[in-house]
Amino acid sequence: MTGHRTAGIVALIAAALLALAPGTATAAKFRPCAPVVNPYPGTRYEGTDLTRIRTLRASCRTARRVARRAHYKALGLPLPPDGIHRFTWHGWKVRGDLRPDHDRYLARKGTRRVRWRF
Repeated sequence: MTGHRTAGIVALIAAALLALAPGTATAAKFRPCAPVVNPYPGTRYEGTDLTRIRTLRASCRTARRVARRAHYKALGLPLPPDGIHRFTWHGWKVRGDLRPDHDRYLARKGTRRVRWRF
């Protein structure tokens, strides 16, 4: 009988602790940043901006720098057969989906995230 009683008490304590714990449903939101306007003047990409720059746990200054410089590296890479670039730039793991009308990129470094569109 005491085993059931102890198990019941442990279950009540666990339920109380779960009720007091903060929920994980509150996800962090990406913050919008200004676009990088005409990053490639004098090239065939002149006039095309890096837009929809969004950052999570990084400053907009960092996000714009990552978008501009990582994208510049991406342009120098050969086109992948599956249409998805995967590379690293200064510790950032970058993934670029080239298949839709606009190329979409995501760079990750630890818990920081930067998204942009070309």
